[in-house]
Amino acid sequence: MGQILIIEDEDRISSFVAKGLKAAGYVPTVVGTGREGYHLAMTGDFELVILDLGLPDQDGFTVLRRLRDGRNDTPVIILTARSSVDDTVAGLENGANDYMSKPFRFEELLARVRLRLRSEAQPADLASLSSGTLSLDLRTRRASVGDRDVDLSAREFALAEAFLRNPGQVLSREQLLSRVWGYDFDPGSNVVDVYVRYLRNKLGAEKFATVRGMGYRLVPDA
Repeated sequence: MGQILIIEDEDRISSFVAKGLKAAGYVPTVVGTGREGYHLAMTGDFELVILDLGLPDQDGFTVLRRLRDGRNDTPVIILTARSSVDDTVAGLENGANDYMSKPFRFEELLARVRLRLRSEAQPADLASLSSGTLSLDLRTRRASVGDRDVDLSAREFALAEAFLRNPGQVLSREQLLSRVWGYDFDPGSNVVDVYVRYLRNKLGAEKFATVRGMGYRLVPDA
C-alpha cells in the first residue's frame, strides 16, 4: 500500500488520521510543520499528501505553491478548518487535488484518498479522450463537440471524463459518485442525474443513454 504524508500540527487530528490510514493498509508519516512537510514531500517517497492550512511556521498554501513550483505533482488533499468558498477555490487553483473541511468523517477522507491514488494509477500519457464527435483535452480541460467548443464546469468535465474513459460501459450512480465526487452522497440524492442532464444539454442528449435500474452509458458513436 502507498506511503502517505500527513502535514498537520494538531496531534489529536494527525493521530486519528494516521491510525485510520494504517488500519486501511496505508503507511502514514506525520509531520507538524510546513517546512519539514515540504522537504519530505520533495523526496518523492510519498504517493499522496494530506495538508493542513493552519501550520505554525508557514501557511499550507505556501507549502502547496512551493511543491507545484518545484514540479512536484504528488496528489494533495487539503484538510482544514477553513471552509469558505474563497479558501476552497484558492486551494484548488493553487494545485490541490481535493479539499475537505473540518470536522470531517474519516470514511469520507478514506474514500477520497482511494480515489486520488486510483486516478494516479491510470496511464498519464493520455492528452485527450474522444468518442464520436465528442472530445476532451485533458491538459487544457476543454471540451468540444465537432468543431464547437463547449464550456464545462470542473465537475461536469470530471463526469464527462468518467464516461469517456469507459465508452459503452454502463456506469452506476454509485460508481459515478465515487469517481467524480470522491465519496458517497445520501442514497436519495439525485446529484448524478442532475449533472447528466447538464451534460446532455451541453454535449448532446443522444450521447448519454439511461439504462433503467442500472445507471448511464455513453453511446460511443452518437
